[in-house]
Amino acid sequence: MSIKEFFDRHFSNTEESFVNPSFILKIAGVALALFFLTYFLFSWTMDTVIHNRKEVIVPDIQGKSAANALQLISEGSLAMKIDGYEFNDSVPIGTVLRQTPAAGSAAREGKIIKVVFSQGGESVFTPNLIGLPLRNAELLLRQRQLLLGEVSQSYSLKAEKGTVLSQEPRSEMSVSKNTMVQVVVAAGIPPAGIVLMPDFRQRKIAETYQWASDNKLEVKTIEDAGSLFPGGMVIDQSPPADTVVSPESQITLTVSSRKSTAGQEEKEFHINYEVSQSGSQRHIRIVAVSKQGDREIFNGLREPGSKIDLAVPYGGADKVRIFVNGILVEEREVK
Repeated sequence: MSIKEFFDRHFSNTEESFVNPSFILKIAGVALALFFLTYFLFSWTMDTVIHNRKEVIVPDIQGKSAANALQLISEGSLAMKIDGYEFNDSVPIGTVLRQTPAAGSAAREGKIIKVVFSQGGESVFTPNLIGLPLRNAELLLRQRQLLLGEVSQSYSLKAEKGTVLSQEPRSEMSVSKNTMVQVVVAAGIPPAGIVLMPDFRQRKIAETYQWASDNKLEVKTIEDAGSLFPGGMVIDQSPPADTVVSPESQITLTVSSRKSTAGQEEKEFHINYEVSQSGSQRHIRIVAVSKQGDREIFNGLREPGSKIDLAVPYGGADKVRIFVNGILVEEREVK
């Protein structure tokens, strides 16, 4: 039946249409049924999507800097939205004043946490200067209304000459305006006769033994059977890299003694990350996330364009998070 025939049959006789309203009631009934069916399907779909998300606890980000607040929220698979700014003389600029929902409350993954930031007063946060050339570090301090204090030097195997190795107060500390920040910068490769501790982390223990033998040094090892790294790999060291060592120094290395299941070689998830070609050195931190908690698997300075290659066994982590200068830049599923 065509549309014209349909209307001719039911609406050409106006008197009949008003005398017998059954057709209109049928149309209304069908429309009402379609409405309730659509509403039910929509509600059921939304309810299923929302309740399939894992429930997490909202972290306390009040008093945190923007970078730290974003890191805490992202670790709980939550999102952040800026809900405004307010002047506050007692809270540093860029600090979270309030959050909604409140810390400690339960929320589903993906929930948006609304935050209000302080526009500052007399306090500021110290910036991260590590890895920057001294001139760039001084300019950054001036932008934050801080001053460059005492500059000392230290030999380094891992950083270019003139690069900031450490700072005091350390980064993300709340200080008064015009506070002096002391820095230690790299003085370059040491002269003959001075031995610096290399960075042996994520390297095979055999390399350490060879270095110790060449420099007539003794090394003590501690085994860690619960490590995520393959057996025989150095996962921690004391003293830290670039420390001057001598035959009297106590050198201790923590070495993975992980063994594969039933003597079989474990399958590994490879983590490859290339530092951006532009700019200066960056502080890279890589964290393995699992149901047992977070475990740091890399923490160090890397030159622009350098590559980081790591491997963790499948089952040792659910996710891997990569932080650059304290900011989460990437998250990868281990699969």
